[in-house]
Amino acid sequence: MGRKTKKPRCWTAKEGDLRLIEADVSDALKLIDDGSIQLVLTSPPYNLRKIYERDRVMSLDEYVSWLDPIVGELCKKVGPKGSICWQVGNFVDQGAVYPLDYYFYGLFLKYGFKLRNRIIWKFNFGLHAKRRFSGRYETVLWLTKSDDYTFNLDPVRVPQLYPGKRHSSSKGTQRAGTPSGNPLGKNPSDYWTFTPEENFFLDPIWDIPNVKANHPELTDHPCQFPHELAERFVLALTKSGDVVLDPFVGAGTSAIAAIKLGRKSVAIDRCKEYVELTKKRVKKLRVGSIKLRKSGQEVREPNVADRVARPPAEWIKMAAE
Repeated sequence: MGRKTKKPRCWTAKEGDLRLIEADVSDALKLIDDGSIQLVLTSPPYNLRKIYERDRVMSLDEYVSWLDPIVGELCKKVGPKGSICWQVGNFVDQGAVYPLDYYFYGLFLKYGFKLRNRIIWKFNFGLHAKRRFSGRYETVLWLTKSDDYTFNLDPVRVPQLYPGKRHSSSKGTQRAGTPSGNPLGKNPSDYWTFTPEENFFLDPIWDIPNVKANHPELTDHPCQFPHELAERFVLALTKSGDVVLDPFVGAGTSAIAAIKLGRKSVAIDRCKEYVELTKKRVKKLRVGSIKLRKSGQEVREPNVADRVARPPAEWIKMAAE
């Protein structure tokens, strides 16, 4: 007799806004109806030998081939006005860097999706390279199933750089002399930051601190992305009551963002530890005890008065010799 296939474990919260599935993603997606998802928001494994990847050591070609049918199934789950936000970094093999968004872009095109934005997420801390410049950004591909897609601009507008700017009177139009900007704020186009007065209109980046060291959202997950990154996508690409799917939920960040904003979450992970972590963090969200970095908060700049921001005495002595 053949070995019995273990059925995916499904846990549903009493409130009905969270569905947690502990299973391999290929099995779990069979439990989800086609066309039922408004937003797929996820960061897949990068094949970098992280603790949750060590049983699947793959070459780059094998890695892309593994995710190809998964991407195809995810595309089926998205509704007509839905989107996919696919956050990835780089695959590094023997010192050579392969930008993963390049490989996934082709996969999504194959399944009929259209790229709306390629967003750069920049952060300050990470692995220090020795034979190349240290990587300090990752990318998010925002793709839609059709040309008729959900996009809510107002909830994600940023402050105007020159709110007092007016239409020129020299053109003689009816709008001459009236404010030229939108009172709700400016369209952030394909790049956002939390210091608009200084950086937003100069650099194509989203400047959001990654979850390291003293970040309030830090868990045991080694590759956790910040809640605010997920929150911006949920606000812009869904409406209240919509379903957000994360097929690699990890620390549960996407589920937290969705539920916090009145959406529903379908969260998948094959690791029981991360399913339990997501369950625990969502419970904390419900009772108001979860620690989240405040959305819109500027990235902290070093204070020259802080000891850690000053060159150590050893360096000063070395420079003087």
